[in-house]
Formats: sequence, C-alpha cells, structure tokens
Amino acid sequence: MSDFLKHECGIAMIRLLKPLSYYQEKYDTPLYGFNQLFLLMEKQHNRGQDGAGIGCVKLGVAPGAPYMARERTIKSNSLSRIFKGQLKAYQKMVDQGIIHPEFPETVKDNFRFGGEILLGHLRYGTSGVYSSTSCHPYVRESNWPTKNLMLAGNFNITNEKDLNNDLINRGQHPIFGTDTQAVLEEIGFHLDEAHDAIYHKMRDQNVEGKRIPSIISKELDPVRILQNAAANWDGGFAIAGLIGNGDTFVMRDPQGIRPCYYFQNDEVIAFASERVALMTIFDQPIENVCEVEPGSAMVVKSDGKIYSERYTESKPITPCSFERIYFSRGNDAEIYAERKALGGALLEQVVKAIDNNFADSVFSFVPNTAEVAYYGLLDSVRLHRRQEVRERLLEANEAGTLDKELIDELIMGNWPRGEKIAHKDIKLRTFISQEEGRAKLVSHVYDITYGVVKEKDCLVCIDDSIVRGTTLKESILKILSRTKPRKIVVASTAPQIRYPDCYGIDMSELGKFIAFKATVELVKDDGNNDLLQDVYQDCIAQADLPASEMENHVKRLYDRYTDEQISAKIAELVYPKNVHWEGELEIVFLPVDKMRAAIPEHNGDWYFTGNYPTPGGVATVNKAFINYGIFTTEASFDKLEFVEKSKK
Repeated sequence: MSDFLKHECGIAMIRLLKPLSYYQEKYDTPLYGFNQLFLLMEKQHNRGQDGAGIGCVKLGVAPGAPYMARERTIKSNSLSRIFKGQLKAYQKMVDQGIIHPEFPETVKDNFRFGGEILLGHLRYGTSGVYSSTSCHPYVRESNWPTKNLMLAGNFNITNEKDLNNDLINRGQHPIFGTDTQAVLEEIGFHLDEAHDAIYHKMRDQNVEGKRIPSIISKELDPVRILQNAAANWDGGFAIAGLIGNGDTFVMRDPQGIRPCYYFQNDEVIAFASERVALMTIFDQPIENVCEVEPGSAMVVKSDGKIYSERYTESKPITPCSFERIYFSRGNDAEIYAERKALGGALLEQVVKAIDNNFADSVFSFVPNTAEVAYYGLLDSVRLHRRQEVRERLLEANEAGTLDKELIDELIMGNWPRGEKIAHKDIKLRTFISQEEGRAKLVSHVYDITYGVVKEKDCLVCIDDSIVRGTTLKESILKILSRTKPRKIVVASTAPQIRYPDCYGIDMSELGKFIAFKATVELVKDDGNNDLLQDVYQDCIAQADLPASEMENHVKRLYDRYTDEQISAKIAELVYPKNVHWEGELEIVFLPVDKMRAAIPEHNGDWYFTGNYPTPGGVATVNKAFINYGIFTTEASFDKLEFVEKSKK
C-alpha cells in the first residue's frame, strides 16, 4: 500500500489442553504454549507496529500464589523485545537453579508466563494516547479469580460515549479513555453481577467458604455475561478474554466485520486474526482452520470443556473487504487468488487507457503489496492478447490471407511486457514515521529500474489502493516520471475510498481522502458551494438524533459525478510538481461491482459505497463531515473554504 494507513490490530490466544508435563515430554520444552504464542504473533506482525502485549493465566494455582501476568511495551521491535526479555528472565532462573525445565511444576511456579492460557496482542492505535498503558491486554483486577478479567481485541466501538453513560447511570465512575476501557468495564460489570449472584446463593446455603470459588468457577456462564454486556455495542470487533479462574472466550461481532479463526486438536485450541498464521504454525491444511462464527462466542471453561454459542441475534454478514484483501497475509490461498482476481478485473480499464497498444506499454506495480494483483493483471492482458491473435488468425484463414508475415506480426508483436520498475529502497514503511517527517521520508522510499521504459511507452503501474494520494504525488509519481514515458497509468485494485471507517482501521478523517478532495473540487468548479453548505447543515441538524435515524448526507456530493470524473480530478490533484516530465497521467480505480465479483464472500464495502452495516457508521461519516467543514463564509458564499479540524 502506497498510502499512509494504520492497520488493523492482531490477536492470538493459546489454550493448552494438557498439563505442562505433556509438552515437556513430547516437545522437549515446557514453554510450548509460550513459543507458539510468539510464532502466532510473529506471523501477524504486519498488523501491529505501535506496540505489543502478552498475558497469561495459570490453572489450579493455590491461594497466595500469583496466577495472572501481563507485559506490554511500545518500544521499538516491541514483539521481539517482550519475548526476548521474558526468555532472558526464564534462562536466568534456570541458571540459578530456580527452574528445572525437566520438572514443569518449577516453570509454572516461577516463570510468569509458564501457564496454560496465553494471550497476545499487536497494536495499531486508532484512538487514545500513544503509550504502553494504551496497549492491550487490558486488565480488571480483583482478589476473586472469577472477577479478574483480561481483554485484548481487534476492534473499534462507535458508541463508546453511550456505553460510558450507561455505566454512569448505573452509579459507576468510568475513567474516560478508549473504547477498550469501555468494553472492559461493561463486561466486568456483568462478570461481577454473575459472580455475586452465585456467591450470595452459596453463602445463603451455608456452603463452606473454601468450596465457593470452585462452585462459582463451575457455574459461571461467559456467554450469558457477553450477551448482557454486548447488547448495545455498535462496531466491529474480535475480542479475546481471560477470566482469572481459567475460563476463556473469543467473541466476534454479529456482522463478521473483524476476522477471527481457530484451530483445535487434543493438545491445544488456538485463535488468531489470520487463518494462514494458524495453518503455518500448526502445519494444518486450510480445512482444519475454522472461523469463529459472527455473533458467537467460543468458550473454553477452566476444566477444558469447549463450546460455541451465540450471544446475540443473527444479522446480515458484512465482513470487511478492505481488511480481507489489503491487510491480511497474501500467502493465504484464498486471499492470494482474490488479489489476483482484483488485478485481473482491471483489464477493461487498462486496455482502454493504453489504447490496446501493448507494443508500446510496460506493466509494473507499486511494491510490495500490489505484486500479486500485478500477476493477475498480466494474466488477464496476456489472455486478452491471445484471444485477439486467435480471432485475427481465424479471420485471415477464412479470408485466405493467412501468410508467414501475418503470423509473425501477430505472434511476435504487440505482446504485454511486464517489468519491475519501482523498488522499495528502505525497510521502514511510510506509515510508521511521524506525520511531520513523512514528506522527506516518502521521497526516498522508492527507486526505479532505469533503461527499461522508453519515451514512446505508456507505463502502467498497479497499486493495491489509493487513500490520500500523498505518497503517490510526493514519491511514486516523481520516481516513475524519471523514466520519461509518454503516459503513466496508475491502476488501483481498490475502488475510490470515499468514506471513513469506524470499525478498526484508522481512516476516520474524511478530508484526507483524495477522492473526497477531488469531489469537493468538482463541486467548487461547478459553482455549487451552496451544496457543501446544505450537506453540512443537514449533518448538524441530525447530530443529536439516535444513530439509527440518521442519513448519510455525504453521499449527495458523490452522486453528482461519475467515477471517471472523480478519477480525472484525482489525476489533476496528484500530478507531480517540480519534475522534468510533462506526460499524460491517468488514474483508474476498480469499480465496486468488479471488486464484489472478485471477493464475493467479503461484502463489507462501506469505504467505497457509504453503505455501513451498523447505525454507528452513518453517525461517523456525518460527524466526519462536520469535523471537516467549518465554514468561513462571506455574504454570497462565493468564497467558501473548509478548514481541517483536528481529531478529538
């Protein structure tokens, strides 16, 4: 991806189903679970660069001994830093004779993460402060094991304010911060209630105090707790939770917006945000890795009983297409095929852009995530060319004009050429750097192959998406223009990104989208500034309505123009300045209907269509327009400007 985006978070959870001694005997290490957690997280490292965190719950620990542990950091190389630090502590205790690996009970007694239940989180922050305290897992503590709660998730809740108000109305005192905190306290409240109900029943029955914890643990119903806690949540989420007694759960939003997979055998049950991570780490075929069903929670009780149960009613399934294609690991078999299909679906637009002149065209891609789609496009254009040749040969044969010269012309000429033109010159990805330093960084991120593209050529470069257009304008196009082609075509495998996300990906600022900027410019070019004012006022008018009663007024801006008109304006806005090139630039985007055909099982396309699967999405887009547009008006609205308002 060539544009600045913060990715999704990633989760991983390991629940060992055997005693630690089993893994010591079979795998020659009592740290089997700990090691597998690291591998699961490492395979998903693309999902988190803001920080990492791990947690652990130990089963059957005697009173007085610690049974929960957590470690978090936002320092560089956070994932390896955490695990190296813990392994260093482990080895030190081995050297001191405190831990004897051949006796796993010494590991469990002395190593903080020598337990049966392990939780991991990779963070890309979408809200809150940038500090270790904002890293998952979050913990809610008590001296009752069945009241201790640890959470980690890949999610964003749109109605965090409402949830906090619910807590206040109950008489609680929430500390406002993140939606994670709101979710933690909401689940914690109902966990407390469930615990207390069982406790009071046991106490009234004069059950001996020492027996009560085990009874509470047995009778605790995590699904019922989640049913009550999540009743009013609006958003996309995949959340893993550990209760201090050893009960664990993984829940997924009812629309299936955020992904979550699991693998289970007689030794372990493991969860992850990406299927291929589980397939690789546990060496399993695709059919053995399953999805957590949307609107369901998978529960592993402290005694090892595993079951899945719905915690909410069924809703239309709208898994996020953007996360599916653009953020997941491309070596997943289905995702690889889908990325190729997205590239191939650009055929018609690309052929039109080059006037069907393959002899004077060079095909390439923006590294590195567009590479697979590039192979799909090449397959399509080559098939297209073969079909053309076949038809010409048949026509000539029928007309009696087929000769050696024509055969040579058709077979040897006008064939698509694929070349690697752009290279990523440094490992640091552009979205990691601080905003103020990006302009300098992006200009040096890419380099090119010289001498391949000729001045008569049209250079077609495929990108997986164009969000802000900043990197395209400031780096990629400046680099590509050095080849001096007569024309550059940038083809995006994603449709025009027109609307903000509110379910996880940090794409909340409407004014940063190049498609939105282009549309506003078109409106101004047409002298329709009053339309901008009308949309703004309509968004203001419904700001206090329940989200379910709101309309997406921003759609009215896009409805005035065709995709081609917006794309043409985008090309004007991103045309590189201060370069020694005056060739033609064309930007094409994959149409939404073709994206849907390429990835039919993941129809969450609100980024492109504004069709949000929950009411909170509509509230988000209208709020985004309000935040974007603070009017500076004069009497006739002839001079209408939008001033970017910082995110709260």
